[in-house]
Amino acid sequence: MFVLSSPSGAGKTTISRLLLENDDNLIMSISATTRDKRPNEVDGKDYYFVPREKFSQMIANNEFLECAEVFDHNYGTPEKMVVDALESGKDVLFDIDWQGTQQLAKNRRDDLVSIFILPPSMQELESRLKNRAQDTEEVIKNRMAKAANEISHWHAYDYVVVNADVEESLAKVRSILNAERQRRIRQQGLADFVGDLIGDKNDG
Repeated sequence: MFVLSSPSGAGKTTISRLLLENDDNLIMSISATTRDKRPNEVDGKDYYFVPREKFSQMIANNEFLECAEVFDHNYGTPEKMVVDALESGKDVLFDIDWQGTQQLAKNRRDDLVSIFILPPSMQELESRLKNRAQDTEEVIKNRMAKAANEISHWHAYDYVVVNADVEESLAKVRSILNAERQRRIRQQGLADFVGDLIGDKNDG
């Protein structure tokens, strides 16, 4: 489970998209949500859209690796989809906040690698939010107010990348992903390979 977190505007969504475009072994985690489907969204691709009653039942059944309520809507990561992907040899990318990351760490720490993306400065973060031209001044103000609190949790992550340049930051994130894939505990079939290797040597 490969987590990228950052305050809004620091670049995690861009880095996530570029990672997915060039890595067939990496898939995006799909969250369940109680909010209504937007016209351009596809159920099972963007989100799993479920009624609030069903979401509550999923919580009661401990079906989520992490879940939270955001702006009166519930969001959560179904455990089965993630576990199935991991067992098939895929890595799963998460674009979640520090609270979701803490829940993942509590439930499956051995499978988790987390990276916090920092902006080079608060001034640059505000500039990026304004340049996106997606939000009103009031929304930008709220995002900036929230950013300091989000950034304060940087120390809970395995890695920290300061995103001054997207290409450089992408290269760093890729190097972390590649290194973590080589860890002994994550190499599927390694024990059998080494057993065959030693067996071949003894046979010779």
